[in-house]
Amino acid sequence: MTLANQLTLLRVALIPVFVLVFYLPYKWSYFASALIFSVAAATDWLDGYIARKYNQATPFGAFLDPVADKLMVATALVLLVDLHNYPFFTIAAAVIIGREIAVSALREWMAGLGLRSSVAVNYIGKIKTTAQMAAIIVLLAFDVREFPVMETIGYILLYIAAALTLWTMIIYLKAAWPALAGETANGDNNES
Repeated sequence: MTLANQLTLLRVALIPVFVLVFYLPYKWSYFASALIFSVAAATDWLDGYIARKYNQATPFGAFLDPVADKLMVATALVLLVDLHNYPFFTIAAAVIIGREIAVSALREWMAGLGLRSSVAVNYIGKIKTTAQMAAIIVLLAFDVREFPVMETIGYILLYIAAALTLWTMIIYLKAAWPALAGETANGDNNES
């Protein structure tokens, strides 16, 4: 197994550790969970870098890397919804998680048609991911009762990430629309 794949597996293995640390009854648990999330985010960048630089790209890694990313982010957002129990926070988290599911399904479907490159990650998607990761780390790390300004910064970053999430989803849907419309026009849309 390549080092890049081992780092991706580490990211998946950190998820239950992240959840357990988050719920520890200690004042430092949120900061520690933010550190664990930061390590996981760093492995996301590092595994891709290693896979490209040392030619370690594998089909297993291509499958697992985006799954690990989505699992870690979705888990963090669900935990944060429990901590930041506000409707607008929950809506932003639901938008991000829903988009990730929809775009993952779209990419999988396009790959089946041999058109995956038409819905490849773009520059706006990278900005969205950065804002999303920064928001999660800020909202995890700081006790909002002691650092209310950090909560505001975290919310702003999360709302930026949610807006970019919708924007990138529209971009991906527009890119995939010819294939989507072609399938509907052929009457092959038998799956639910």
